[in-house]
Parts: sequence; C-alpha cells; structure tokens
Amino acid sequence: MQTVKLTVSALALTVAATGAFAQSRDQVQVAGSSTVLPYATIVAEAFGENFTDFKTPVVQSGGSGAGIQQFCQGAGLDTIDIANASRLMKDSEIKTCHDNGVTDIMYVRIGYDGIVFASDVAGEKFAFTPADWYKALAAQVVVDGKLVANTAKTWKDVNPEFPAQPILAFIPGTKHGTREVFEEKVLHAGCKETGAADLFKAAGNDKGCAGLRTDGVAVEIDGDYTETLARIGSDKNGIGVFGLSFYENNTDKLQVATMSGVTPSTETIASGEYPVSRPLQFYVKKAHIGEVAGLKEFVEFFVSDDMAGPEGPLAQYGLVSDPKLADVQAEVADEKVMN
Repeated sequence: MQTVKLTVSALALTVAATGAFAQSRDQVQVAGSSTVLPYATIVAEAFGENFTDFKTPVVQSGGSGAGIQQFCQGAGLDTIDIANASRLMKDSEIKTCHDNGVTDIMYVRIGYDGIVFASDVAGEKFAFTPADWYKALAAQVVVDGKLVANTAKTWKDVNPEFPAQPILAFIPGTKHGTREVFEEKVLHAGCKETGAADLFKAAGNDKGCAGLRTDGVAVEIDGDYTETLARIGSDKNGIGVFGLSFYENNTDKLQVATMSGVTPSTETIASGEYPVSRPLQFYVKKAHIGEVAGLKEFVEFFVSDDMAGPEGPLAQYGLVSDPKLADVQAEVADEKVMN
C-alpha cells in the first residue's frame, strides 16, 4: 500500500493538544468493505504520519455486511467506530443498530466507484450488456417466451458475437456490498432486458431475477479482489467482477470489458455515463466522538481536499472524487446524523 506524506495543513494544526489522550480509547477501529479498504488504509497511514498525537487507526476488511454487523452490535467502546460500505445501509440494519443502542449514526460519502468486468490481459475482448450477464449466469432464462433452465456453456451460446469461451464468472459473495450492486445494476437490469422479469412477476416469483446457476459457472468469492485476480491467473477463461480502482492498479494482468458500449473510467463514472457505478461511504458512531481519541479528526481528514479531493491520493488510486465534497465536509464538521 502506498504511503502518503502530506504537508501538515491547517486541519492538522487545529488538533488541540489539551485532552488529546483523555478519551476512553486511544485508537480508532474501522472494519467493512473490501472496496473501501485501500482508501481507508491510505488515509489511516497518512493520518498516523500527520497527526502524531494520535495512534494510526486500525483498518480491517471483511465486507460491507460484516462491517455493518459489527458496527451495529452496540454503542460500547468494545465495538468498532466506523463501518466502511460499498452500499447503503439497509433499513433492517438501521433497525438492528437502533435496537442495540446505536442511534446517532453519521453517514459520510467519500466518492464514487465503478464495478468492472475484467479478464486476463492476453485473453479475448468482450463488450457486454447486462442481458449478456443475465443470460450467462441466471438459473432460468427466456426461450420461446418461456422460462427454462439455463444450459449455456460458452459465451457464444449467450451472444453469437462472443467467442466460444467457456463461461466462468468470479462474482463477489453475498457478504460484499459489491454483490448487491452487481445484482441490482447487472442481473436485475439484464432480467428486465430479456423479458424474464415480466415472466417471474406473472409467476409470483419476486426473487427470480437474482437466482443463479449452481453448476459451477458462477463462482462466489468471499475474499477480496486479490482472490478473484488469483482465480483468473489460475484459469484464463475466468472473468471477474472488480472495483474500478483495483482494475486500474492491475492493468498489467487484466483487461476490462465495456458495459452497454461504455468503457469504465473515472471520467465516465463521474459523468454517470457508465451504468454500473455506486457511491462509496462509511458510517460513524457519533457517540464515540469525544470518547475515542482522534475519531473526529480522522473523519474530517478522510474527506479533506488533501485526501479525497480530485488531486488527492485517493483519486490517484482510483476513487472518483465527489463533486459535492464541500457539502460532505460541512456535514462532518457539524456531526450531522442520519434521519
């Protein structure tokens, strides 16, 4: 992971020396999304270098769902302070938080990311649509106006313009926020494009679009993107689902496919042209501010221009800077909580 040494800005200089170590815990604890992990790690390392009154925050992965679950376990200082997430918190998760005493939650958007579809750099090139992915991985597809079991074996079976390459897709497991975005913006979109959604609705099956094949063509990855990359390294037929920033940092090993005619990039994601993008964010326990040394300072530093701005190290790593970053900064300064 790159190390970032910044010129100490006015933000760092405002850290009060008095009472800096009087809090009940002296190190910020963070867990959650594997997509947000590299950004949070960059910020934590830079924070440790620039804010020497505080310990470097501990940043762990585990997936958005797992991080939110830890976050919602309670308000005590034996629970994490921040949950990183590549999806929004569900209503059921917010209820769990509230039931366990975690009531004042700060929502902090750090920028945007795209979900890309990449394969071995020396392999075949692909130009996908959501319908292609649905017809490749769905348990049931439309044939002659009816839903039937999916028997496609190669990408050419899915789309005659594709090569006769065996279908092998490495997709994020269900604990990852990337999986939910993949289901919503690719599988569900493809389900609608092919007419399967209407047939599922007529049959009273409201979960049919998310049903995947179980014959080995759709391999769920519970680890992070490095595991997906390793799987493609072992089987060159594999096509993996990645975050844009991970792909951009591995272009020597991977090539990216277009989606609906658009090549993923920071520019096409920022403009909204690329269809499979999502905000990245984290959640903060407001009750821990003032109790955990450096928590407020770390959150402010994370969304500062120095870190999250268009010229900062997060953008250099692949984050699409939030055009409304100033609004985010103001909400953090005010410690605004979710409604």
